Amino acid sequence: MSTITETIDVDVPVSTAYDQWTQFEMFPQFMEGVSEIRQFDDTHTHWVVEIAGQRREFDATISEQHPDERVAWHSDAGPDHAGVITFHRLDEAHTRVTAQMEIDPDGFVENVADKLGVLSHRVKGDMRRFKDFIETRGSETGGWRGNVERPEP
Repeated sequence: MSTITETIDVDVPVSTAYDQWTQFEMFPQFMEGVSEIRQFDDTHTHWVVEIAGQRREFDATISEQHPDERVAWHSDAGPDHAGVITFHRLDEAHTRVTAQMEIDPDGFVENVADKLGVLSHRVKGDMRRFKDFIETRGSETGGWRGNVERPEP
């Protein structure tokens, strides 16, 4: 399993950055290799992605979500991964967004891509594209402000 951590500062208020991140169906606008995301309810999504030339589909569950603070998830099947995006208010107009993901590459091609740093490079690019996307728009495309509590162990 590989851990990838990337941080970027965006020139929007924390609520704007957070609200945009809750719009999962917009991820293909700034995430390389993400073709489609469908959200079924407050905590369940279906992803269609391409990794190292391989098309993958999987379901993921949002395991914790708190407005202006964090969104955590884990895959239910398919590529094994989990992660958390945290939002840190720097001041009224600036936010630090940190992505931390644990990915267990599936198959030879994905393992090679991981070893060559392709997955880490992709996440870094996704964060830069998120910054460009939200700063260019100046406002979020929508938002969900509900809480999802971490499940009891």
